[in-house]
Amino acid sequence: MPSLLDIRRRIRSVKNTQQITKAMKMVSAAKLRRAQERVIAARPYAAQLREMLASLTTATAGGDGADNPWLQLREPKRVDLIFFTSDTGLAGAFNSNLLKASAQFLAEHKGAEISLILVGRKGRDFFRRRQANILAEHINLVNRPTITDAQSIANVVIDRYKSGETDAVYLLNNDFKGMLSQKVNTMQLLPVNSASTADAGTAEYIYEQPPLEMLDRLMPRYVEVAVLRALLETAAAYHAARMTAMDAATTNAKKVIDTLTLNMNRIRQAAITKEIIEVVSGAAAAE
Repeated sequence: MPSLLDIRRRIRSVKNTQQITKAMKMVSAAKLRRAQERVIAARPYAAQLREMLASLTTATAGGDGADNPWLQLREPKRVDLIFFTSDTGLAGAFNSNLLKASAQFLAEHKGAEISLILVGRKGRDFFRRRQANILAEHINLVNRPTITDAQSIANVVIDRYKSGETDAVYLLNNDFKGMLSQKVNTMQLLPVNSASTADAGTAEYIYEQPPLEMLDRLMPRYVEVAVLRALLETAAAYHAARMTAMDAATTNAKKVIDTLTLNMNRIRQAAITKEIIEVVSGAAAAE
């Protein structure tokens, strides 16, 4: 049975841990608010861009558009996957769910040569240990993602797809759905087809410039915005998951402290009772 000193030391240790988890929860809550605002502000622009792109792909289908590299459907022998994870942990199942989804993606495309663009330290470390084909690595972007970061990632896949080095490009990230909910999202970024723009709407546009010319100018922007949206969604989802995990850790620490305090009081009570019995027994023997 542990002594009172051991229990007091453990209570002190758990209280210190509780203070840390509580502080981390407050930090994540503050960061989540800013990240959530950025996600909400970016979603309408991304949705409008997808809607315009859907109209352009419809307008350029057939004819000269069949030879356009953005619209060509190739056999996916070479696939690029842009994989988003966080740089740090302590966020529950946030990264493990993403890693499971990436393993499933690789299994579904095992007949293809897959090149990875890894965003986040957790995904990079995971695939480094497995000696995967890593095309590029980007770390320390999820905390404060910018359009410049998105452009540096997007330019790689844009150049590879236009030159024919890859046949398809996918995004894999966690989407922010709410404070307690994140959803793993796998999206085909390139080539653009009816499946990738099915939810984009049915608005009709009148173009002053030839649709193919507009498509060539719009597609790089579309890829950049899609990568930026994935960065923002990942950041918001990570802070939400981290805040939830730290809140649960703080609550569990309180339960441990209560249990240890109860055990400590029982041991103290037993010690006091034993001393009283010894005193009474000694007094009775002296009479």
